[in-house]
Amino acid sequence: MSEIPTLVQKVLDDYIALVNDRLPNTLEAVYLQGSIALGAYVENSSDIDFIVITNRRLLEADAVVLTIHSKIADQYEHPELDGVYVVTGDIGRLNLDDDQYLIYNSGKLSYSSNFDPIIWWILQTKGLKVVGAEQPVFDFDIHSKHLISYVNENMNSYWAQRVQKMETSITELYKLPAEEIDYEIEWTVLGLLRQFYTLKEHDIISKLGAGEYALKHLPLEWHPIIKKAINIRKGEKINIFTTDKERIDMTIRFSKYIIQYCNQVYTKKG
Repeated sequence: MSEIPTLVQKVLDDYIALVNDRLPNTLEAVYLQGSIALGAYVENSSDIDFIVITNRRLLEADAVVLTIHSKIADQYEHPELDGVYVVTGDIGRLNLDDDQYLIYNSGKLSYSSNFDPIIWWILQTKGLKVVGAEQPVFDFDIHSKHLISYVNENMNSYWAQRVQKMETSITELYKLPAEEIDYEIEWTVLGLLRQFYTLKEHDIISKLGAGEYALKHLPLEWHPIIKKAINIRKGEKINIFTTDKERIDMTIRFSKYIIQYCNQVYTKKG
């Protein structure tokens, strides 16, 4: 089982103390998923992806929740907290019909009735307890078919549209500061490679893990952009490309390739 890094534990301790102070007698459990649960936490890069279980819905308490997160964000620039607030009956469900749950992501609160199966898959297989039962028993069963269906749809909607937008606004991309270009490369290349891994292996992997896996399973011509994305994720400044234009162009070409490849090889098998 993965260990919780020291700084992450400190952030969580302060966060839980605030929840218990601002929303007393409400918190039932806190579990971690995402990169920490997958054993791939990267300092100053990874987020703290949480699942908070409460004994009542917090939709009416969203202002209180936001003040809690704002206080933590003021205290700690990194790592950021991102996650969901649910009740026990939500665990393992893919939609809540007419009900909603609370999401905190990138400093904002929102609501949704739909879950992606990835959080339940990680919770079921690798989730880390912060607060709650030592050996929780969750009455749900997320199958690989749920992952495949979700990834197929996500790759051909969110990712395909994102790549198309990059291609149509490529002139503007060339003008971005290097740091913003780095973000686009890391998010796009490693994000798509996580989709590739799930379609091929019917499992979930971290961004770094997906990059390393791809170096073993994809043609050599794509290795430079994959290595660049891995280096960005690790915070390593290693020059692989001569110009920003060169690495942006390869990011777009690679993205179109991996989407087409996955559709040809895996989607039809899904």
